[in-house]
Amino acid sequence: MTSNLRRFLLLTTVAALALTGCTGTLGDPGNTGTTKIALLLPESKTARYENFDRPYFEAKLKTLGEYEVLYSNADQDAAKQQTQAEAALVSGVDVLVLDPVDSAASASIVSSANAQGIPVIAYDRFIEGGTLAYYVSFDNEEIGRLQGEALVAKLDKDGAVGGVLMLNGSPTDANAAGFKDGAHSQIDGSDYTVLAEFDTPDWSPDKAQEWIAGQITQYGGEFAAVYAANDGTAGGAIAALKAANVAPFPIVSGQDAELSAIQRIVAGDQYLTIYKAMREQAELAAVIADKLARGEEVTSDFTYRDTPATLLTGVVVTIDNIMETVVKDGIYTVDEICTPAYADACARAGIE
Repeated sequence: MTSNLRRFLLLTTVAALALTGCTGTLGDPGNTGTTKIALLLPESKTARYENFDRPYFEAKLKTLGEYEVLYSNADQDAAKQQTQAEAALVSGVDVLVLDPVDSAASASIVSSANAQGIPVIAYDRFIEGGTLAYYVSFDNEEIGRLQGEALVAKLDKDGAVGGVLMLNGSPTDANAAGFKDGAHSQIDGSDYTVLAEFDTPDWSPDKAQEWIAGQITQYGGEFAAVYAANDGTAGGAIAALKAANVAPFPIVSGQDAELSAIQRIVAGDQYLTIYKAMREQAELAAVIADKLARGEEVTSDFTYRDTPATLLTGVVVTIDNIMETVVKDGIYTVDEICTPAYADACARAGIE
């Protein structure tokens, strides 16, 4: 599916939901109580969930009706998320919005909700098993392709010599396989060999740092790039590279456009990240949750594994387009990026 088509589907989906999402009644038949919607997010090591997904979702839902959002963060603990989901279902939620820690294990949460007639929206990560009302995410393979393509193009431009180390995502995250496949589709057909790769447990920056430190010992200066699937693992990789004084400094990718990653890009430590339209994703999930809470059917012209879905795409962010992406969209201000430690680098890059 092309980026323009995905964008069209998103806009038409939002428009259709907006037109139909304000009918019906909330809560019990007499509409005497506040409707409860549970938002269960997987972890806080990735800054996006607390900084963007949660506040965007809650703010949008507030404009749509009288809702109580039961929010929980599982801190990358699947058992903890199971307990949080059970508590939400016992509390009488009308809709469950779930971003799973473990995509396979979360099937039991979906089955429990199905048994109680509670619709489940899979948010950001698909859930294997049970019946989902909707899936809101990104085209993960396309994002991996964008990462790999930009990484290879930079290596070619620089005339780099050496292989690639691949820091993939968590093996329990269904999205990680898509990122990996997309990146491989570009790297494998290039002039740069994958020397080694690692599926990073829990997306842990510490485990990423530890693995890269080991690869530095093994490969020395044989690698020219580190494919890091997200900004957290990129940060861990860069910490290991700096500690070992690796030179020339490898090209490093990332994803999620975290503030720390944008600052690393400004400083020249990280080459790229992927900016994903988290506001659109979170707000669309809120619109769908509102519609489901009113007892309305939600459909889409696009399905993912037989589930109505909207998949967004991302944008490659480098030093050349920070102003046109994360600053223009109001994700960060120049002052937030260009703290005193980065002021000179920002000035050199024209970020001011």
